[in-house]
Amino acid sequence: MSIITASRLRLAASTVARDVVLNTAISSRLLPRPLRTGALRIFLREVDATAVISADCFYGGWNGLSVGARSFVNYGCFFDLGADISIGADVSIGYQTLFITSTHDIGFPARRAGKDVAKSISVGDGAWIGARVTVLPGVSIGAGAVVAAGSTVVTDIEGNNLYAGSPATKKRSLPLNE
Repeated sequence: MSIITASRLRLAASTVARDVVLNTAISSRLLPRPLRTGALRIFLREVDATAVISADCFYGGWNGLSVGARSFVNYGCFFDLGADISIGADVSIGYQTLFITSTHDIGFPARRAGKDVAKSISVGDGAWIGARVTVLPGVSIGAGAVVAAGSTVVTDIEGNNLYAGSPATKKRSLPLNE
């Protein structure tokens, strides 16, 4: 029988509290969007008052997420929060997008998932990320970039370009004037 240490109990209690507060109550469809944004501003690092965050999102930590002015996060997005995730102003994020900040080094044969590694993700102002995009650790998505639905972002994305695929590759440049 293993001994449960005080630090493990604190971690378990924090995880349960996070899931009850952030991932159940605040993420509920019963909570109107303006109230959700206000509640997230209390519990997460920085969420602008004009941001719109839809229900059913998952937050893997108490802090580390910043969302800029007028940004929109659609239903069911996943924010790992093993490291910081920074979303600029005027960003649009589609349904069920995954922001994964945690991974593992490759270990030995007995356990290939080795040491934990966490790397931040950043999304520049005005970017548009389509539905069900997966953004992997350490990636920066440039300002004004578009990532097509269903893409997997494994390397940095240049601003003002359209990327698509798995892995996401540059398809074309986007116009710089209106």
